[in-house]
Amino acid sequence: MADDMTTSTRIDFIYLSEQDMIRAGVTDMAACVDTMEEMFALLYHGDYRMAGPSNNSHGSVVVFPEDSPFPDMPKPTPDRRFMAMPAYLGGRFRTAGMKWYGSNIANREKGLPRSILMFVLNDADTGAPLAFMSANLLSAYRTGAVPGVGARHLARKDSKVVGILGPGVMAKTSLSAFMAVCPLIDTVKVKGRGRKSLDAFLAWVAETYPQITTVQVVDTIEEVVRHSDIVTYCQSGAIGDPSIYPVVKREWVSPGTFLSMPSLTNIDEGMESPEIRKVLDNPGLYDAWHEENPKPVHNNVPVVGIRFLDLIDEGRMSRDQIEDLGKIVAGEAPGRRDDDEIIIMSVGGMPVEDVAWGTVVYRNAVEKGIGVPLNLWDQPVLR
Repeated sequence: MADDMTTSTRIDFIYLSEQDMIRAGVTDMAACVDTMEEMFALLYHGDYRMAGPSNNSHGSVVVFPEDSPFPDMPKPTPDRRFMAMPAYLGGRFRTAGMKWYGSNIANREKGLPRSILMFVLNDADTGAPLAFMSANLLSAYRTGAVPGVGARHLARKDSKVVGILGPGVMAKTSLSAFMAVCPLIDTVKVKGRGRKSLDAFLAWVAETYPQITTVQVVDTIEEVVRHSDIVTYCQSGAIGDPSIYPVVKREWVSPGTFLSMPSLTNIDEGMESPEIRKVLDNPGLYDAWHEENPKPVHNNVPVVGIRFLDLIDEGRMSRDQIEDLGKIVAGEAPGRRDDDEIIIMSVGGMPVEDVAWGTVVYRNAVEKGIGVPLNLWDQPVLR
């Protein structure tokens, strides 16, 4: 009887290091794009929960004051924060989880990523931990896969030229996703701030995608956008003043272009036009941001989808101009309708994405015997 009791109350979970995550398939971008597509259909049908009163919050953030009486408190430098991003996802996933990370742009001087991320995955019934995993790659690949889902439905199938602003991690994973769904891509134009990041990006492209025969470093954002079939802005930067965010000007954009925007972006008046299709990865996420932040929200949340909502507040855009990627993925709204329409998609990033890809990678790890088993308890001391 005691043995049965021990068996029924014992909780084990696995720890997955970054190398374990790689062995379990976290960098399989084609599979990640498919997983994100599945997640978007669940999102559209409502089989999910995130934080906040509307169940759509991006997460909960700890930021630091300009002037603190405590000399040891961190300073509010760009990207300095701690953040928790919890979610539940249904369907075949039926798990819950939370990504937790600290971010400090000065990490780069120490040879570390700006953000250091971990993810905990939980059983949706008991709440018991299933896995505690390194999440920098998890987060990077799920972030890049969302533009891939967008490109699958909204980019021209014959897209060949990609324009990239910011040659960092997000650019690499976004390009990987574009390559997974638009295999004719053979040209990349890229603008960066420093030679080191550009050289690293160029070396990565040459090694990873030999089918990309032309890689051009450009000097202006206009050159990134002009004559590109797919455009993405992936740079980091200070928030607070949208007038200094990288802008998309209507005159630069060729007919048929798909613009995927996961970072700081602004648009000119020409891009406000109803003829430019405007897609959000989850309208509820943007509504939650809009409710949680002072207006105009674009000052604090620099993604272009929030600019759309500010324009609606100003009476310069109507709500019916906003489209839902989940509805398109679910087959209840049209994807690309013709070769000439211009489509701009805002990528906000959601914890349900981490839960989806984290669950797939965890199940791969269990199947392959990857990871370090850890015991929480045989029997809880308090119950």
